[in-house]
Amino acid sequence: MIIKKFLANTEKDAIEMAKRELGGNAVVMNIKKVHPRGMARLFVRSKVEVTAALEEEVSYSQSKKAEDSAKESSFDVLAGQMPVPPMPKQEDEEQSIQEKLKKLEMLLEQQMMINTNPKELYQDSSTDTPPAPVEEPVKVVPPEDQEDEKTVACKELIRQQLVQNEIEEEIADHIMEEVNRSLPMNASLDQILASVYQKLILMLGQTYLVEKPKKDAGTKFIFFLGSTGVGKTTTIAKIASKLKLNKNAEIALITADTYRIAAVEQLKTYANILSVPLKVIYSPGELSELVEEMQQYEYCLVDTAGRSHKNKEQIEDIRSLIEQIPIADRQIFLVLNAGAKYSDLLEIAEVYAALTDYSIIFTKLDETSAAGAMMNIHVRTKCPLSYVTTGQNVPDDISEVNPQKVAKQLLGGSAKNG
Repeated sequence: MIIKKFLANTEKDAIEMAKRELGGNAVVMNIKKVHPRGMARLFVRSKVEVTAALEEEVSYSQSKKAEDSAKESSFDVLAGQMPVPPMPKQEDEEQSIQEKLKKLEMLLEQQMMINTNPKELYQDSSTDTPPAPVEEPVKVVPPEDQEDEKTVACKELIRQQLVQNEIEEEIADHIMEEVNRSLPMNASLDQILASVYQKLILMLGQTYLVEKPKKDAGTKFIFFLGSTGVGKTTTIAKIASKLKLNKNAEIALITADTYRIAAVEQLKTYANILSVPLKVIYSPGELSELVEEMQQYEYCLVDTAGRSHKNKEQIEDIRSLIEQIPIADRQIFLVLNAGAKYSDLLEIAEVYAALTDYSIIFTKLDETSAAGAMMNIHVRTKCPLSYVTTGQNVPDDISEVNPQKVAKQLLGGSAKNG
């Protein structure tokens, strides 16, 4: 397989360049805008980068040694054409998160100090005359059943921090109410922060990943649902790669996405790289005909067609497809674009929640921040979180949802700034 990138002023020009060099059989694997950095953005216009692939005549029915060699070579080519940015060290991530929490703590302390002595804000430092001494305010000890002003201000600032990071106000209020019930009166800042942090982690819950098939239970069929363009096919390729390379699992791919242009060819490209079979079905009933054939594999990953959540007939097609497989033998993931409007995400999630149980995958986190949306949708649908993706690189740009990191992000400063 030959994989190359082409850079041009428009998408059409880049695709034409790919066709001229690779021929009419080339498959477009990815299209993205490349923006100039720094001061160059003022003078240089954005360009479009197209990643295209041309499948060579390769026989995968050779010996085991030859298959392994072919896989390594293919991935070397893929890695060479789609460079993976270095991942930040775990220690650096943790240090950054701790710095954010420290900044929040300092902000709270400064705000409470200002609230305690607001006259300091209005002292005129331009005169040589020393300011008149400020009388120490009489310290009022609140009753045992009443919080002091500092504690109230601290909790309100934490609540505002959650809302700023796009937690729904109703959910933020619920979190603070739970914290109030669990803490003693006039708890310290450290106690309040620790309690909110623990509550966030508990609310995010356990992540649900691809399940290992039970012994003698047969093939696990894994369905990927979602709207057009959310990144289902690329996500399937990433998960399939992890299963194949890290667990040495026997996998097969099935696609029912025969509506989108080049969808089958894109998944076929990944199937050839991994040396795994790919089956194409054109109606829900065809899936049941493949069940017996798929029993020689541990996992069968099913790519469904992108459907509008507003079209009841299309949603029923999805129901018919997944019901071809018994509940015990299937696992379902709903793929959501983290950059979509929150109200649309919530509507999509609720429509599919009425259709079936599922776990949630958020894609394109490299284009936005969705910590608040992730929490909101998880709370509203009661469906568990699973994976997040952060780019187009296969198989690297995917990871498990980490409740600790999400909770720290929600407390550690504005997601847009941090």
